[in-house]
Amino acid sequence: MGVTESNESQDRVGYVHIQDIPQLNQEHCRMRDPQRVERIINEFVCGGPERMQIVSDFDYTITKQRTDDGVAVPSSFGIFNSCKSLPDNFKEEIDKLFHKYHPIEIDPHMPIPEKVQYMIEWWTQSGKLASGFAFDLAELDQMAGQFRHALRDGTHELFQALQRLRIPVLVFSAGLGNSVVSLMQQANIMHPNVKVVSNFLRFRDGLLDGFQEPMIHIFNKNETVLEGGEYYELVHTRDHIIVMGDSLGDADMAAGVPASSHILRIGFLFHHVEANMEKYMNAFDIVLVDDQTMSVPQALLALIDNRHQMRHPHGSNGTASVQAQPNSAL
Repeated sequence: MGVTESNESQDRVGYVHIQDIPQLNQEHCRMRDPQRVERIINEFVCGGPERMQIVSDFDYTITKQRTDDGVAVPSSFGIFNSCKSLPDNFKEEIDKLFHKYHPIEIDPHMPIPEKVQYMIEWWTQSGKLASGFAFDLAELDQMAGQFRHALRDGTHELFQALQRLRIPVLVFSAGLGNSVVSLMQQANIMHPNVKVVSNFLRFRDGLLDGFQEPMIHIFNKNETVLEGGEYYELVHTRDHIIVMGDSLGDADMAAGVPASSHILRIGFLFHHVEANMEKYMNAFDIVLVDDQTMSVPQALLALIDNRHQMRHPHGSNGTASVQAQPNSAL
């Protein structure tokens, strides 16, 4: 029997069934089309880590939506806004914008095209406010460090496995990139295989000058903004994609990849659960209700990893040979 025939036989024998994955059989895990999910998972398992990439939101996706004692976790912008040296009038105006636009962001009834215009207004006005005063990024690092333990349970283990398997991770955030990178670095999950695309502070003549271009908001963050870049060249042939997010706009973060790609979308639903459920079920393949863990993506990655080890127990691409080099892209 040839190698290809052997692998095909092994794949048929090792077909994964939804009912055999405990994490997908919990009450808070919802799927509109379990057969489709099962089919994609088996494509991932057969394809191995070489064809995988992860595209994830940051706020309330990598971070928890709430702590175990029910306290809300601040967003990446919230971390920045908590810095004590920021002018009082800036904090007051930013707070007004939040209370005006955040309800729109999570409104389950407003059409997305209408929301987009409001999000652009919010980000544009925030950038204008964050201008004309000095700011020390060391203070942001200090604030971000206070929330390095607010990551979803299992995040460290998930990112370590992704690094070991050399699977690229793209973190798309409509929040503040400086906070995102600082928190991820201090939490020790900013591995060489991770790239962050977000809104980063811009400085001019020692003063804040809004945000760097292009503006990233919740409804335009997708892989089309990567075209022509080094990271795009790295991942555009990886056609097995897990997308993770907590807002409806996150479901489209893999837009721009080849149409033949297999994409599994995981949505973390927390706000307005009943009102949002139908839309989330239509947008995401798997919807996790008030799940503050990474148990589902961990389980999927474990399936891919286990089959990979069966195929390469001693040879190339095995566990012993997938450690990233310190200065490598992955």
